[in-house]
Formats: sequence, structure tokens, C-alpha cells
Amino acid sequence: MSSIKALKQSSRLPTTPRNSKPTDKRGAKRTRSRTIPMRRLTRDEISEGIALAEYMDYRRPQSRADCASGPRPCPFVSCKHHLYLDVNPNTGSIKINFPDVEVWEMSHTCALDVAERGGITLEEVGSIMNLTRERIRQVEVNGLDKLQQERFASEVDELETLDS
Repeated sequence: MSSIKALKQSSRLPTTPRNSKPTDKRGAKRTRSRTIPMRRLTRDEISEGIALAEYMDYRRPQSRADCASGPRPCPFVSCKHHLYLDVNPNTGSIKINFPDVEVWEMSHTCALDVAERGGITLEEVGSIMNLTRERIRQVEVNGLDKLQQERFASEVDELETLDS
């Protein structure tokens, strides 16, 4: 956890106006997420992260059933469903979604908990994920397109097997 705090407070993070606090429709300030490229991490920070990852994995829940009744806010930031940070698998960059909030201060920490709540508005999803309503709408459209393409592909596969 200390390495994340150090990364957040690092002077190497950009402090340009791009990271300023945009306002939403109600005038409330929201802090933009920060991305830390892999190339900005020092060798010591990378080796510390590798050592911490080995320590963290053995206690982390392995299935949804294991973590559904677990402590909230969820302390397992390394879980892929945790809302605090994201790691890009292609570039290795770390995106801290809530740079101004500590993990234990978050009201929602697990994407699976949010999904179990059922239908919520784009505005609510945006505030939970620190994204704009428009970006949430774009992600939703892309996801629905992918599902439709997969469904179409599976129907084509079924037709091909019937013809054989």
C-alpha cells in the first residue's frame, strides 16, 4: 500500500491543468484519474511491487462467493474488480481512478457489488467510477456492440454446423 501512496504523491506525476478538477452538471468538483506509465517507475519501485504482489495474492479471495461477505470497503486493491485502480495489460501502466481518496474512504470499491445492485442511472455509474455520464454511455454502446457481434458469430457457427 505504501508504494501506491508514494506513487500518488510522487513529484513525477503530471500536474498540468489537464489534471484539474472538472465540474459535473451539479457544479460538484471531481478529480481526474491519474495514469502512471510503466516507464516512469524506477527499478526499485517495480521490484517492490513484485514483492508486494506475491504477498497479497495468497490472502485474496479466489471467487465471488469468497468475497461477497468480505469486509467493505474491499481492501484487495489488486483484484481486477476493484474500482480504485486499473492496470493496462498491454502497457503495464497504472491508472489511479480516485487519486484524492484513500481506499478505505471509498463508498463503493467492488464493481461486482455495484452490478448486483441492479439498474442504476448513467449518472450514478459515472460518480461511482469517476467517469462522465457520456463516457459511461460510450462504454455501454461498445459493450452492447461486442455482445451483438458475439451473438451473431455464434448463430453463424450454429448454421454452419447444421449445414454440415
